[in-house]
Amino acid sequence: MTTRTLLSVLALAVTCGSALAASRTVMLDVQNMSCAVCPITVKKALEHVSGVQQVSIDYASKTATVQFDDTVTTADKLTEATKAVGYPSSIKKVNE
Repeated sequence: MTTRTLLSVLALAVTCGSALAASRTVMLDVQNMSCAVCPITVKKALEHVSGVQQVSIDYASKTATVQFDDTVTTADKLTEATKAVGYPSSIKKVNE
């Protein structure tokens, strides 16, 4: 196999692997948010989960919307992250 052929095969493999990754969005109900600092803490905890791409917190509705790579993490790991910082959450809705 020539170097050029090998590079082509590797490029194709990387492209196919990326195509298999699915970005998902989950909405979490978040408990215990009672002040202006709470959403910041929840957001930082979620952003530290590997695979998380975007986090939006709505203090008024006590929800977190998280976009993540489902080949790297799961919605359950996101709820574990909020619980670990004192804000238990549950999955309200998952968009695929």
